[in-house]
Amino acid sequence: MDTQAAPAPAPKAAREAPRFEVDPTWPKLPPRYIFGQVSSVSIDEQGHAWVLQRPSSLRADQKDKAAPPVIEFDEQGNFVQAWGGPGQGFDWPEVEHGIYVDPKGSVWIGGNGPTDHHLVKFTKQGRFLMQLGKKGASKGNADTANVKGAADTFVNTATNELFVADGYGNRRVIVFDADTGAFKRMWGAFGNTPADTVPEPPKVPEDRRIPAKELTDRGPEQFITPVHATRVSKDNLVYVSDRGGKRVQVFTLDGKYVTQQFIDRYCEVPHCGNGQTVASTAFSHDPEQRFLYVASRSPARLWILDRKTLEPLDSFGRPGIMPGEFYVMHHMNVDSRGNLYVTEVQDGKRVQKFEFKGIGPLPRR
Repeated sequence: MDTQAAPAPAPKAAREAPRFEVDPTWPKLPPRYIFGQVSSVSIDEQGHAWVLQRPSSLRADQKDKAAPPVIEFDEQGNFVQAWGGPGQGFDWPEVEHGIYVDPKGSVWIGGNGPTDHHLVKFTKQGRFLMQLGKKGASKGNADTANVKGAADTFVNTATNELFVADGYGNRRVIVFDADTGAFKRMWGAFGNTPADTVPEPPKVPEDRRIPAKELTDRGPEQFITPVHATRVSKDNLVYVSDRGGKRVQVFTLDGKYVTQQFIDRYCEVPHCGNGQTVASTAFSHDPEQRFLYVASRSPARLWILDRKTLEPLDSFGRPGIMPGEFYVMHHMNVDSRGNLYVTEVQDGKRVQKFEFKGIGPLPRR
């Protein structure tokens, strides 16, 4: 009787993830200028980086060299132009927070100061186009005309809609028409109606060990301030950075909840900064947007996730002020070549560029 050995099992596909290397020479800020806290970065259709920084965060003896709030750099990090600040016909934010250059070339800017209940829209040359909302006018999460400390914006070109992470004073995603500013819809965590008040989070025990239940349940039913960033993928999913809730939540364009992933959920005050993690997300530059990048604020590391499953694959970074380290990571973006740009606030006061170096295998576990 002939016998035949069973075929050997097919080898498992190697796990892999993008690789990055910091460029310590980027950007090249003119000697006459210095950065304050760098709150946000956006990449336009030409691959230029648009940086939003806070001149008011500089010391008194530095302010004579303060750069304007909005600075444009080319791909090599060369200075192109700078503008911004108070002007006629609009309310410049008290505290600069988010910048976004939409596909039509308009520049959206929001703030998180006490009366920053609005967004302002400019041309790339700094000419005012539109103000959405009024300074100090927010009535809370039910208000459809004003925002309240909007942290981030993103325009979905397929629907011409402006998605707003709103933010520091509210607990919601709110959507407007990107041309007219007309209100479209809004939602909170899990697609719930956003609420002005939420229960106090449970106290962490003195021994700092977080109860297992709080690491396995689905978390608060509302976003925990701040709702810090929003992105729309090519397959029409909305990724929301719930920084206070330490999670990324994913929705359809209409606000139907899909899934979530916690990031560094163990992170608690005082041994882990302010206890907040998911500051921003970005997609890899391949057509499928295979990877999701997540900036984890207090642990000072950047996570690489499989976007379809939200499985964490790898991470890099550590606390510090040297190139490649992070000091209060705040926002990030990616260009068409796959390079990452990360901003830092408080005493970080910089934007770093991490060059994409291809995709490589992960170490065996």
